Parts: sequence; C-alpha cells; structure tokens
Amino acid sequence: MTTKKSAVSASRRRLLLQGSAAMAAGLVSPALVRAQDSSPIRIGHLTPRTGFLGPMGEYAVLGATLAVEEVNAAGGVMGRKFELLTEDSVNPQTASTKAQRMVERDKVNAIVGEISSASGLAISQVATRAKTVFLQTGCNSDELRGKNCSRYMFHLEACNTMYVRTVGQALLRDGMVKGKKWMAFTADYAFGHDLFKQTKKFMDEHGGVFISNDNLPTDATEFSASLLKIRQQKPDIVISNLAGNQTTNFTKQYNEFNIDIPFAGADMNMTSIWGAGKSGFSGIWPIIWTHQVQAASAKDFVAKFQKRWNKLPENQAVNDYLAIKILAEAMEKTKSVDSEKVIAYLESDVKFDVLRDRPGYFRPWDHQLMYEMYIVTPNTDKDAGKFDFMTTSKPVPDAGDSLETLAPTQQENMCKFA
Repeated sequence: MTTKKSAVSASRRRLLLQGSAAMAAGLVSPALVRAQDSSPIRIGHLTPRTGFLGPMGEYAVLGATLAVEEVNAAGGVMGRKFELLTEDSVNPQTASTKAQRMVERDKVNAIVGEISSASGLAISQVATRAKTVFLQTGCNSDELRGKNCSRYMFHLEACNTMYVRTVGQALLRDGMVKGKKWMAFTADYAFGHDLFKQTKKFMDEHGGVFISNDNLPTDATEFSASLLKIRQQKPDIVISNLAGNQTTNFTKQYNEFNIDIPFAGADMNMTSIWGAGKSGFSGIWPIIWTHQVQAASAKDFVAKFQKRWNKLPENQAVNDYLAIKILAEAMEKTKSVDSEKVIAYLESDVKFDVLRDRPGYFRPWDHQLMYEMYIVTPNTDKDAGKFDFMTTSKPVPDAGDSLETLAPTQQENMCKFA
C-alpha cells in the first residue's frame, strides 16, 4: 500500500514539474494561462476630493465607479474583474506620494484621474518612471501635451487651446474680439497661468486690446475688489481664467454687482454652473460635455448615471467613465495588461464612442483625445427645468470641419516622447 501511494505521489510530482516546464517553454495555451490568472486588474484612481476642485472630484469618482461596475457586470477583462483603488490626490506632493505607493505597493496596472494640472504632472512623472499607463481626465495645461508630455500619459481632458478656440469662435461671431478692450482674472496656479497664456495668444492674434490680468488665489471666495476694478477700467469684455469654486463664486458675484459688461470664460464645468444657480449664471463659456448632448450614447449614459446615483452626470464624470471604458477595451483587444501593448493600441487611430455625435481618437504624437466640444450660455426660457437654466450649443467644430481645428499643431506645441 505504501509503495502504491509513493508511486502516485511521484507521478503527481512529475506532472507538476512537466506542467511547469511546459509553461516555461511556452507550450501551454495562452488562454489556459489567462484562465488560471483570476486576480483582479487593479486601477489606481487619483482625483481631488477636497479643496476648490473637490466638487468635480466627487463626480469623477462616481463616473469611474459606474464604469468599473459595468465592466465587471459584463464579465470583466479577459475574465478578470477590475478593482478600483480611489484616493484623494490633495496636492502635487501628496499626489506623487500616493501614485508611488499605488505602483510599488498596490501593483496597479494603470492609473486614471486627476484634475489639477500640477498634480497631473507629478503623477505623470511617477507613472513614466514605473512605465505605467496614466489616463488623465481633468488636466487642461497645454504643457502636459507639449514640453512635459510623456509616452505613458494620455489626455481625456481637452487642453486649454481647445477650450479657448471653442469659445473664441463664438466671440468672433459676435464681434467681441477685434478692437475690443479686454481684461482677465486668472486662477493662480499652473492651469490658470497656462489658460491665460492661451487666451492672450488668441485675443492678440485676432486684434483684441489687452488691459490687465489679475492672478487670484485658488482659495479666494470674495471678489468685490476685482469687480470694482472692472467698473473702474470699463473694458468691452471680461474673460475668466478661473477654476472650480472660484468660477462659481466669481460668476454669482458678477451678477450680484449688476455689471453690465459682456462676460466670457475659457473654462467651465457643470458643477460651477449648477453652483452659480439660475440667478447667478451668465456669460459665454466652452465646455467638453453636458447632460443636454443629444447623441444616442450620451442619452443612454445620462439614464444609467441617474439610475445609479440619482443625479445628473457632470462633465468630469464623463471623462473618468470614459477612461475606464477605454482602458478596458484596450486591455481586452490586446489580451494584455502590458503598458506597451496598451499604448500601441491607443496610438493606432482606433475610434472610440465618446458620448458625442462623432467618435473620438487619440493623436499618436501627443496622446490628446480629440472630440467635439460645446458652448454653454444662459437659457432665456423662464420655464426651463431646475438643471436646465443653461443651453448647450450644437457641436464645435461644425460637422464638416476637422476636429483638429481646435487643438494645437505639432509646431505650436511640440511633444517629444523620451
């Protein structure tokens, strides 16, 4: 009996050794190897959940969470579930530390998220060193696509030039640029500085007459001094390069001061519009997406988001939702979580449903996701619903024009991947 058991044990050991040898030699079916790996695919999600960008960050979490739930409900990727590890990025230093921990300790397969351009750069530097794909969803700075670009970073958020050229089309149409005196108010951090740079470039190129620009602290909530300055200088148009809660409060106070001077901005989010309220929202603004977009996939997304979270989706929720969906598609199509294979897929001119009329695509040379944008203005309909006191324009650019007309060219914003 003992001899028989020993023989069986020896036979099992030989089978295990043979199996290991076969795997090492590449003789085992790749499908079998994948089937044996049922561990979750870990996705690090960093976004500000406190501070002046916190309201947008909360929507980012909802969008990413919904996407992960949908991916897992459909069977996951290669039979493996997505696991979302969400952290408050807080500031650039904290974002860098948390990104480092995600790649070293948590062994994430990719990172998505962020809204602050300064924090986005910090995360990108960590991701690049670790050779981990980073799909950023809210950082606007052109420099992240230019001198600070990275082969491992992809941009679902529009860059500042895209925002400026979108609202610029409306201002040119309305005769609000050439020969017009303009003054600006700018968020005093990387995003705001870059946005003012792109705004001034556009206005200078089209004959605007610059008066002044004031950099305002990101934690500022009271703007009476700035509004009094507007009355004193009497420009033809005021342009906002503010961000987050700054935009909400400045817009509300602009109306409270009853300033009868055209008001526009180079960046807007639905959290700021809803925060300003019907009586506080005014001006002409560019935006990447709203719940009023009429594309079939957009309507479907709005319905799913409302069912899951009992609220309308905001544009930041869209970007983080799309980041997860695009990442899942890339991994499923390549049958791999390997960063190099994912990058090659995203650079291959593949088209994605981006919840708009036209599909989107990543430019291979700077990794900017190209898509339609929109203009939002106050709704003059007194019977408009609680969340519809703004109207969304038709897509920009027009259907017959290339999406590339919005973004900087390689000559304008050179990116050289290391």
